[in-house]
Amino acid sequence: MLNIVLYQPEIPQNTGNIGRTCVAIGAKLWMIRPLGFHLDDRYLKRAGMDYWQHLDWAVADNWNEVRRQLPDSQVWCLTKTATRLVWDVEFQPNDILLFGSESRGLPASILLEDAQRNIKLPMTDLVRSLNLASTVNTVAYEAVRQFGGLA
Repeated sequence: MLNIVLYQPEIPQNTGNIGRTCVAIGAKLWMIRPLGFHLDDRYLKRAGMDYWQHLDWAVADNWNEVRRQLPDSQVWCLTKTATRLVWDVEFQPNDILLFGSESRGLPASILLEDAQRNIKLPMTDLVRSLNLASTVNTVAYEAVRQFGGLA
């Protein structure tokens, strides 16, 4: 249904919660190395609970590897520097929702690939960033809402 891609995630609890969201909506979770944790991390397992066994997931060495495996998927990059809001784009099944690491976001090289595909959630200037798991959840459910995913 969707491809949730985490670029160099650092916090296992976030990734565990994102994995649970992916199971809930039938999305595939991709993680791009380096990861800030081990895949057997107890915090990852705790946040993902017993849902991790149902998760469709993969680990890639770099962004180009993911693109090679999903050549026909439309990419949406989430970044606070975007000018377009999540609600102003049209999501489709098989899209890639690409999220940066918790401390660094996405690298400029990726954001410059197609700036029209950079989107954001609205927030005041008082907030530096939103929690990664909360952001993934919000954007993924907006995509599912738009294309009539789960009942």
